[in-house]
Amino acid sequence: MVVRFPGTAPYGDGMARRLAVAGAPAILAASICSAQIDDPIPEPIENRGLRVELTDVARLPDSRTKHPPERDVDPNAWARVSFVRDLPDGRRFANDSRGGFYLIGADGEPSLYTDVSVAFPHGVYAGLESGFIGFGFHPEFAGNGLFYTVHGEYGVGNDAGPDFIPPGFGPDDVTYHNVITEWRADDPSAGVFDGSRRELLRVAHVVDRFFHPFGYVGFNPTADPGDEDYGLLYTSGSDLGFSNGGGPNAINPGQLQRLDSIVGAILRIDPRSPSESGGARGLGDYTIPPSNPWASDGDPDTLGEIYAHGFRNAHRLSWDLSDGTMLAAEIGNMQIEEINIVHPGGNYGWFEREGIFDNGVDRPDGGMEVVYALPEDVLGGQTADPFLYPVAMYDHDEGIAITNGFVYRGAVPELQGKFVFGDIQRGRVFAADVAEMKAADDGIPETVAAIEEIQLYVRNADGSTRDVTLWELVEETMDRTVTRADLQISEGRDGEIFVTSRQDGFIRMLGGIN
Repeated sequence: MVVRFPGTAPYGDGMARRLAVAGAPAILAASICSAQIDDPIPEPIENRGLRVELTDVARLPDSRTKHPPERDVDPNAWARVSFVRDLPDGRRFANDSRGGFYLIGADGEPSLYTDVSVAFPHGVYAGLESGFIGFGFHPEFAGNGLFYTVHGEYGVGNDAGPDFIPPGFGPDDVTYHNVITEWRADDPSAGVFDGSRRELLRVAHVVDRFFHPFGYVGFNPTADPGDEDYGLLYTSGSDLGFSNGGGPNAINPGQLQRLDSIVGAILRIDPRSPSESGGARGLGDYTIPPSNPWASDGDPDTLGEIYAHGFRNAHRLSWDLSDGTMLAAEIGNMQIEEINIVHPGGNYGWFEREGIFDNGVDRPDGGMEVVYALPEDVLGGQTADPFLYPVAMYDHDEGIAITNGFVYRGAVPELQGKFVFGDIQRGRVFAADVAEMKAADDGIPETVAAIEEIQLYVRNADGSTRDVTLWELVEETMDRTVTRADLQISEGRDGEIFVTSRQDGFIRMLGGIN
């Protein structure tokens, strides 16, 4: 079922979607209505019969004493696992954001592949998404040994100079760095890394807290050799803490909705150095793909590495392997969490929009804590809207921060045709119908796919089962109360879904292990 929210209507034709230009929101200013919405989505998310087993796969080693407690965002967490990735040869890797990069054996036992924290002594571990944040393997890793990581560093006392500092700021304002690194393994088949590395991009934060760093690096798994997208590296879309990163430089809407800045932008780059590719250099030591939306527009005030923009924190990306649809999980502000289908050149609205609502930050009586109805002329289609809207969303009655999500391809029949995702803080696991999500990508803000909750259960020693939440499992494992489940979701090579927690360090799987 596709859900339609009352009072919404088309925002224009396909051309209107591409109006990703600075100043476009001014078109809407005169028609903004004044209806503040206290409960954006009053209908609760419920379980409609989906009940799936959760099975232990592996647990990363205890890293609680690796860094000083005062520099660790959660020193009581066993291990802060964020990503699980499989190689075509069957090997499985996972990261602990405290620095450990692990190879998971067939028996579920992890072994250290390399320690990213040793390579980068300036690492910052004081943010919820910090330290060794993410990694991705080149599609030809088996031959070229290339993989990519993103990590965070302190800016103070760091001799490395950023490739990008947000417009209007200078070196003295820099507080943290986001760093994307290319690693080259001398022997791609080895169980321990030995090789070299090269820095691709270093981006500065200028806010007090390391909020909304780059959280993702990865490749489109549906691209084949010879395709335009093959071998191109994507990053997440981060506002670099300008929504709520603390200090005088935070809450800065002027840093968004601009194309001379990578703030809030998903980047697509050719990771090869221009000295190798012969192409145009980007902000860092990489090549700008000539097919990017603004790569060849002839405008010196646009950055060619931008693929789509207007995000607050699109911290995870995935693709539907059946047709190449690209999806982004966007952590919202005070009201809405959303899934977006990403189109090249698309503008996804932040700070102007939160979900299908007006953010209200520019209103005399408004603020970031509330949302407002969209303008009537936009809702009725009389005025072209420059923004793209989510295909699924939920509000903060249901959760606080959305996880990654994947189109399910595994062995659980009930999950076929579902997009599986969840809420980081509360640990709830959700599903939405993939066909409904694609149907909602119709240019009509009110059209979004319905969301249902997946009831998790575990199997007891005697073979009986019991319904659980991830939060309950984490508290049982840690034998203490936790303030957040810290859920993340990953995908295996066979399409199965991994449910991980940055509290107890477990990697679990939806469905029983055969």
